[in-house]
Amino acid sequence: MTDAATTSTTHTGTPVVKADSLIAGYIPGVNILNDCTLEAFQGELVGIIGPNGAGKSTLLKALFGLVTVTSGTVTLAGEDITNHKANSLVRAGIGFVPQTNNVFPSLTIEENMQMGMYLKPKEFTKRVSEIWELFPVLGERRSQRAGSLSGGERQSVAMARALMMNPKVLLLDEPSAGLSPVRQDETFIRTREINKTGVTIIMVEQNARRCLQICDRAYVLDQGRNAYEGTGRDLAKDPKVIELYLGTLATDVEDAAGH
Repeated sequence: MTDAATTSTTHTGTPVVKADSLIAGYIPGVNILNDCTLEAFQGELVGIIGPNGAGKSTLLKALFGLVTVTSGTVTLAGEDITNHKANSLVRAGIGFVPQTNNVFPSLTIEENMQMGMYLKPKEFTKRVSEIWELFPVLGERRSQRAGSLSGGERQSVAMARALMMNPKVLLLDEPSAGLSPVRQDETFIRTREINKTGVTIIMVEQNARRCLQICDRAYVLDQGRNAYEGTGRDLAKDPKVIELYLGTLATDVEDAAGH
């Protein structure tokens, strides 16, 4: 399935992030991404779904300079950032929340926020007060060690820390992984709330049903290539996407998309 079935969505202006025909992998000569393309516009929540091994997390890591791109380009607001180092991308306005090992467990919540602001320490006090408004529970528990928190709470800490630098774009890798259904719902709600503040979000997610419910647009990857793309609503109703990628979740997705 090499040709993406596209549902057109009208956008004007330059994408905040654009990945064009990326070829990338972890070992020279072994490509995980094979001509993969993605766009995210200002204020969008873009989902990336697909089977295990499709290259979803590799795509995020390629955007964030953690996997070498051997062909193709990544741009941020029209500027080429292909293979730039992660610290320079943070400074440029990209935040990244990995799936695992995404907090400093021996540090308090507040100290984790300080680590997120290491490039601009003088702005910490102002920025952390804004973060406490967005994550009030974290503010109340700021002196608690991150290692003592539940999985869902750690995910909130990781998101909050990535937001400390006030990024234009937030990359989320499997934010609901390993969480209970209740905590998954809280994480998806929190993701949408962050998006509504104006942050463009690109989210890789195994829970395809919930991802399609909340995202504006989504890409289905298969074997490192774009298989389908379109709005979350349209992909949720696409018979081929349902058959190939959503399986027994099809009924729930269709019901949700109709609401």
